Amino acid sequence: MVERHHFSESVEMYLKTIAEHSAVGEVVPVTALAEDLLISTVSASEMVHKLEAQGLVQHLPYKGVRLTAEGARRANIVLRRHRLWERFLTDQLGLSWEKAYEFACELEHATDEVVVDALSKFLGSPESCPHGNPIPSADGEVDPPEGVCLVDMAPGESGSIVCIQNPSPGLLQYVEEKDLRPGTKLQINAVEPFEGPISVSLGSERLSLGRKVAGHIIVAVE
Repeated sequence: MVERHHFSESVEMYLKTIAEHSAVGEVVPVTALAEDLLISTVSASEMVHKLEAQGLVQHLPYKGVRLTAEGARRANIVLRRHRLWERFLTDQLGLSWEKAYEFACELEHATDEVVVDALSKFLGSPESCPHGNPIPSADGEVDPPEGVCLVDMAPGESGSIVCIQNPSPGLLQYVEEKDLRPGTKLQINAVEPFEGPISVSLGSERLSLGRKVAGHIIVAVE
């Protein structure tokens, strides 16, 4: 029997946002959650308590929130819909990463699992979204991408981009324009102190990346 999603759009957005942050760190500060969802910290805290009562998250006072096993499974089902729609919108309709992300955010809440499974089959069961994040299985299982965050690399190290984690439309527009795509090879030239920029080379091209951008880029170090 096909599983229906019984949660509201608001709950799904919270679970998905926590899951995207959890790819970087297990515990997500409530302030970060509020910032991503463009709401007040008070509103985010209220929803966190509701999600905790439903057994979907665990709240750690003064630290943040993390998904329970069931919360992670539910979040991954939402991410599956979102990332499959991104693949369709970019691969089949030729939309930019930014636009595909925005439309996928709407479609992920309005798509029955029958359609999701058909979409996956139509696309040839892709393993990742356009910017490299793994697409969860229909059961909500997913293996995190392997690699290190670009901000943790040292001068002289090189590798290939694995994915762009926890994206936003503005970030996706920037990295797509700079050709920071999965598979792109890069080398760290210099890391400026005091949270300064990171200089990287993409072949013959040299870029200076802010720490905020670099913090979203996962690299398979060679």
